Amino acid sequence: MKIAIIGAGGYVFPLRLTGDVLSFPELRDCTISLMDIHLDRAERTAAAARELVDHYGFATRIEATDDRRAALDGADFVIITFYIGDDETRRLDKEIPLKYGIDQTVGDTIGPGGVFSFMRAAPVYESIVEDILDVCPAAQVINYANPMAMNCWFMSELGVTPVGLCHSVQNTSHMLAEQIDVPYEDIHFTVAGINHQAWFLDFQRGSEDLYPRIRQVMGERFGQAHRVRNLAPDSGDHSVQQGSTTYEGAQERVRTSIMEAFGYFHTESSHHASEYMPYFRKNPDLVHEYIPERWPRPHSERDIAGRTRELLAQFKEELKPSSEYGAFIMHSMVTDQPRVIYGNVPNTGLIPNLPDRCTVEVACLVDRNGIQPTAPGPLPPQCAAVNRTSVNVQDLAVQAALTGDREHIYHAIALDPLTSAMMTLEQIRQMVDEMIEAEREWLAI
Repeated sequence: MKIAIIGAGGYVFPLRLTGDVLSFPELRDCTISLMDIHLDRAERTAAAARELVDHYGFATRIEATDDRRAALDGADFVIITFYIGDDETRRLDKEIPLKYGIDQTVGDTIGPGGVFSFMRAAPVYESIVEDILDVCPAAQVINYANPMAMNCWFMSELGVTPVGLCHSVQNTSHMLAEQIDVPYEDIHFTVAGINHQAWFLDFQRGSEDLYPRIRQVMGERFGQAHRVRNLAPDSGDHSVQQGSTTYEGAQERVRTSIMEAFGYFHTESSHHASEYMPYFRKNPDLVHEYIPERWPRPHSERDIAGRTRELLAQFKEELKPSSEYGAFIMHSMVTDQPRVIYGNVPNTGLIPNLPDRCTVEVACLVDRNGIQPTAPGPLPPQCAAVNRTSVNVQDLAVQAALTGDREHIYHAIALDPLTSAMMTLEQIRQMVDEMIEAEREWLAI
């Protein structure tokens, strides 16, 4: 078996995925091909992975390469985990819109930053799809890269059907269980919607409906009448940890307000969710009121290297999988052990009140037959309406990439809820022109 990780030069996440794979005895007799355009970074990840393999004496073969086609050749599983751009494009994605009054917390999934992040990634995805169809057409593609919905939608239109994986469902369900003081192993729930805006349609313990308790507890702690004080500091580590229950839990006014207005709690953190809707970031005072503590800037190379060493030490002490779904999918497809995961897949009638072919996040059965999405049926109409405001942006961005029509970039950003609430059409065009010029070397349009 061969597993190709494309974009394996990151410090922490590729090593976490590798450790997850090695946690399952049935997956250890494999080749893990770590590919990155920066070979030194791929080698860095490979060195840590080999140290882990040697520690346990596994037969796993670890290779590092900057040749993507070689990494993909013969792969059974393809994991995509990269960011297309650099520190400068991250800065441009946020600072140019900020000049026009658009304050994005993350700017990698929605809004001007999200659209441009996708437009930079689209040519790379197109070439990856060409290689996959040529050298590993039967491979299961697993996408971890944002903007999740746009990336997956684009790939599916090009002929590869990936499953997109996020950790917001796992993390938020842990957080809610902790908030209402119910053991996580006692709860079950149904989630459906789109990535970063999927909705907990039910949340139960046995036959007990826990939603009244969620509404009461979250309302008392974070509701509209409440002002957050004495917040616990955010650690800055928003990856899934085994047993983690802090996503975020400290500043949840945004998601609580959304629940109070639309009836259901949704999956993405309040920090990130605040840029998806037009209500929470209209001026600096309002931003601070809803999100008084921003996620810190990216850690230094030295700090991230330290986190890698810590993760490696954890795996050496106890090798067990995190809550990321990737290795569980591979294990189920190899062993035929059935599991349910939440994945981002094309909407082929799964949620009838969302557009066909858009990327939806739903429960999926996984076994030897692969990823089998379930059909939750229509969302509550108000939840579907909220989702469609984001799907509109995704649709136009994907059309821009598919057709090469630059006008669709303007259309996508003009339809972004926060941008349209803050800017005129003339200002939007001026901002988009400025972003295109500043990021021209990264764009194919």
